[in-house]
Amino acid sequence: MKFKVIGAGLAGVEAAWHIAQAGYDVALYEMKPLNHSPAHKTDLFAELVCSNSLKAMRIESAAGLLKEEMNRLGSLTVPIARECAVPAGGALAVDRNEFSKKITDKIKTHKNITVVNKIVEKIESDDTLIIVATGPLTDGALAENIKLITGNYLSFYDAAAPIVTARSIDMSRVFSASRYDRGGDDYFNCPFNKDEYEKFINELIHAKSSVIHDFDVYEGCMPIEKLAKRGFDAPRFGPMKPVGLVDPDTGHRPWACVQLRRENAKGTMFNLVGFQTNLKFGEQKRVFSMIPGLENAEFVRYGVMHRNSFINSPQLLNSDFSLKKNPNIFFAGQITGVEGYMESASSGILAGINAVRRAENKSPFVLKNDTMLGALSEYISDTSVKNFQPLGANFGILPPIEPKIKDKKERYKALSERALSSLDTSMESL
Repeated sequence: MKFKVIGAGLAGVEAAWHIAQAGYDVALYEMKPLNHSPAHKTDLFAELVCSNSLKAMRIESAAGLLKEEMNRLGSLTVPIARECAVPAGGALAVDRNEFSKKITDKIKTHKNITVVNKIVEKIESDDTLIIVATGPLTDGALAENIKLITGNYLSFYDAAAPIVTARSIDMSRVFSASRYDRGGDDYFNCPFNKDEYEKFINELIHAKSSVIHDFDVYEGCMPIEKLAKRGFDAPRFGPMKPVGLVDPDTGHRPWACVQLRRENAKGTMFNLVGFQTNLKFGEQKRVFSMIPGLENAEFVRYGVMHRNSFINSPQLLNSDFSLKKNPNIFFAGQITGVEGYMESASSGILAGINAVRRAENKSPFVLKNDTMLGALSEYISDTSVKNFQPLGANFGILPPIEPKIKDKKERYKALSERALSSLDTSMESL
């Protein structure tokens, strides 16, 4: 059997890597540099387009547990992310260019991987095991072909946050701190008093968007202006929450706060945390310059909004990410409905492992649902799910600990310990 992976995003590179590491030749098809999606700007593999944060690092968190499970399965992306980390409190944020460069180099220099720069328009399995990892921006002829194969294609919209230069931030108006002192001073914080906040929100909800009709936006990427329209205080309980922060100038918690997270290792650029937006560029400049400290902000990138697509996986995929009606075809990444950078990469790991096992006539490698990877795999293949929507790693999808542990920190620790023990047991079959 031949192996073919379509798409060199996070899922695609993990899938190709695991096939190659198993000793098989694999062709990795990537449309860049021949063509770019509206969100992609470079010719590098595993390009991060929305944020440079891969979420929490600590194993006692859902995101941290997922990364540890991936690491134990031989992930390509997790160790490289750690190498390219920039200060971000308890989160694993990366210098996105270095991250993508290192992954691209690893893939291109692997003796078993052949990179084919081509725009794929049709999925043809025949004697080939195919992994479709074309991402949430799949369009054109390939999207139409996927529709023919799956018979059911869904879509939603996603938004990205603006990035500003460090030199343009008024340091006299911001302070450095992480919430609850986790991670030292990895964030710049722009504090609002009540009057400043109310003026800002009023301008935000009346600002002009680049698209006039409403979208079904995934909750985790809700544009800040749409969140504000849900309620005047909604941002103050969301990305602008001041909890865990004390303004050293006042000695008190701010009324609201915008956090700026380092975008690159040099600390020359910062992104507005949680400020995904669909406002017109001129409106972004006008309204976001009302944020204390950003009065003279220099925007490296304005927030953008783009279409994301995903298949109705519970009706179409097995828990090993193979297509029910043609198990020689696998899907991986956000097109399956897993939501998030590492979630996408993790699905690529499982698709790659299982493509190899299919070629070797072995039973699928399916983790138990008490692991984060197993629970996500179960979610995308659960036929009882009626209104399928994208989902990221969270402890709510794991079976509860019995007897019940009331303390949240202790409960999360127990869930993580159980998951890693279960993973280690399952890996004995590999």
